[in-house]
Amino acid sequence: MTEPAAEASAPGQRVALWVEYDGTHFSGWQLQRGSDVSSVQGALEHALGFVANHPVRLHCAGRTDAGVHATAQLVHFDADNPRPLQAWLRGGNANLPTTVSVRGGAVVAEDFHARFSAVARRYRYLICNEPVSPAIGNQYLAWVRQPLDHERMHEAAQQLLGERDFSSFRAAACQSSTPMRRVDFLNVSREGSLLLIDIQANAFLHHMVRNIAGALISVGRDGRDPDWLAQLLALRDRTQAPDTAPPGGLYLVGVDYPERFGLESPAPGPWFLPGGASPA
Repeated sequence: MTEPAAEASAPGQRVALWVEYDGTHFSGWQLQRGSDVSSVQGALEHALGFVANHPVRLHCAGRTDAGVHATAQLVHFDADNPRPLQAWLRGGNANLPTTVSVRGGAVVAEDFHARFSAVARRYRYLICNEPVSPAIGNQYLAWVRQPLDHERMHEAAQQLLGERDFSSFRAAACQSSTPMRRVDFLNVSREGSLLLIDIQANAFLHHMVRNIAGALISVGRDGRDPDWLAQLLALRDRTQAPDTAPPGGLYLVGVDYPERFGLESPAPGPWFLPGGASPA
């Protein structure tokens, strides 16, 4: 992680932190004020507010749904009094549940914003492709019993690259003002019985990754022609697409920012993948 060259000289500071979490038992990222449900935002605001000695309001790079995980969520907040970066890391982790961890960060410029300064986000979707569902760790994977042709899935995925209208992969409850998004890459690979869908875009619509995963599963399982994904995209109709893939296999694994902010995204995880970020 990039360390700040110096602490802010003026009172107060804006702090950006890389956060990892297991979303299995959270209602999602967003705090639902006045509700008893547990959110990642609520857990972090409580822990970091303890270190700041005042309430803090967090902003994140991308809101994740219930059951979705993150290995590199980026959050920022404003603190009234400067603290060394290590104080935020150690103090935050000391007050967090074991399912949330602050991995690193930096003190950033006042014009930085975790959401609006981001230029790209990266997600990974993991599928266990075995005849029998795993008993251990099944909350961290989707499961498909039928054989999946990952090469056909990868070929189909290339139909979605570039600036496109993703209405066919957009949840009905999506609040974005536009369905247009730019997909930088979308790869499907296999490591034994584990399939990995790896996608980066400038931003994502609500359920966009899980809806794309559902369509790719249909290609790999049902023998659909790879061009079918382009046809589906052209329809701009969510009702014509397959079901949304379950949340447990989805991970937010990276967020990119302009170099001037000094925030380098961690190696994409989860850690148990070959080349994944270390849990240490």
